[in-house]
Amino acid sequence: MQSQILHLDLDSFFVSVERLFDPSLIGKPVIVGGTSERGVVSSCSYEARQFGIHSAMSTSKAKKLCPHAVFLWGRMSDYSTYSKMVTDIIADRAPLFEKASIDEFYVDLTGMDKYFGTYKWASELRQTIIAETKLPISWGLSINKMMAKMATNEAKPNGQYTIPLGKEQEFLDPLPVGKIPGCGEKTVAYLNGKGIYTIYDLRQFSREALFNLMGESGVSLWNRAHGRASTTIHAYHDAKSMSSERTFDKDSDDVDWMKKVIIALTEKLAFELRGDKKLTSCVAIKVRYCDFETHTKQMAIPITSNSKVLMEKALHLFDEFYDRERKVRLIGVKFSELEEGAYQINLFDDREKDILLYKAIDEMKTKHGSDKVTLAQNLNLGNVKRNDLKAQLDKEAKKERKPLNPLKGT
Repeated sequence: MQSQILHLDLDSFFVSVERLFDPSLIGKPVIVGGTSERGVVSSCSYEARQFGIHSAMSTSKAKKLCPHAVFLWGRMSDYSTYSKMVTDIIADRAPLFEKASIDEFYVDLTGMDKYFGTYKWASELRQTIIAETKLPISWGLSINKMMAKMATNEAKPNGQYTIPLGKEQEFLDPLPVGKIPGCGEKTVAYLNGKGIYTIYDLRQFSREALFNLMGESGVSLWNRAHGRASTTIHAYHDAKSMSSERTFDKDSDDVDWMKKVIIALTEKLAFELRGDKKLTSCVAIKVRYCDFETHTKQMAIPITSNSKVLMEKALHLFDEFYDRERKVRLIGVKFSELEEGAYQINLFDDREKDILLYKAIDEMKTKHGSDKVTLAQNLNLGNVKRNDLKAQLDKEAKKERKPLNPLKGT
């Protein structure tokens, strides 16, 4: 049976939500993501994109490209509310779906044609979302996740597009190589330099030739140029909190060492937070003293997944309530009030170089292992070996998840 994957994407999501609250923004170039010189564009309207503005661009550059644009800080709580509304609508109707980010979803419709036309089903789902949220949303339908996402890009803005079975290569061949998901500007420039401009041009090279040119990334590109990609849908679960603890082999009152442990715990959780495409607005510290008396303290913070910010908050909490007259048996860090967010760090108040830094660190951790890259202050955790701490953290780290209610059939 041929897979059928539906991809849904809320168009210029943050901007669209802002326009619900302020209709005067309709038709104007709008940029969400900060108004300061060190802000970063997290979303922009199609009117702004005409000036070459895109996500992750610094606001200073965006201002130069479009000085008359409307710049907004954004309201993450409102975006989360509307994202949840859309998620609930999909969950009530879809047999199996994945929430890829705050504004992006995949639904497995394989086999549904026997009972209900997938195009009709997807069309009615889209109309329901628009009617109940007043937000524009586009979808694409094809044989795998990559092809469905590319179909959605053709449907935008606020449209729908299906690639007929057997017509995948016909759809792909005329497109510029830059339309392939994951084919960035540098790769496009490199391919153009080799005379490769379209996906059809790319397909004239064998798998071996592209491997010789680009290594494993060339093989991956060859597969995508032939429409080959994953169909695996990762069932959505609503993560409510995540935490990690460290139980000491020996009770300690070494404040500097305990702070290094807090930094290590927080760094590890922040990496997991970004990997899960989540943001947190509440940080908590747990301290268990040598007599097993346990105290916790938490604080609300602006929503983020920035390691530096989270470490500062965790250390501040520890300084506020740790009783220095007592030895400690256990220290824990917890993030709660989690929200969906595909962005690496604080959406509205981080510098472009911070985003690039955390992106590079996370990529290295993912590729080489989370214990291979760490902050300098974590390299020497007192009289406890780094590897011993890492093993203990991995053993005791836990995530509290609330499973989604059973999905209704269609």
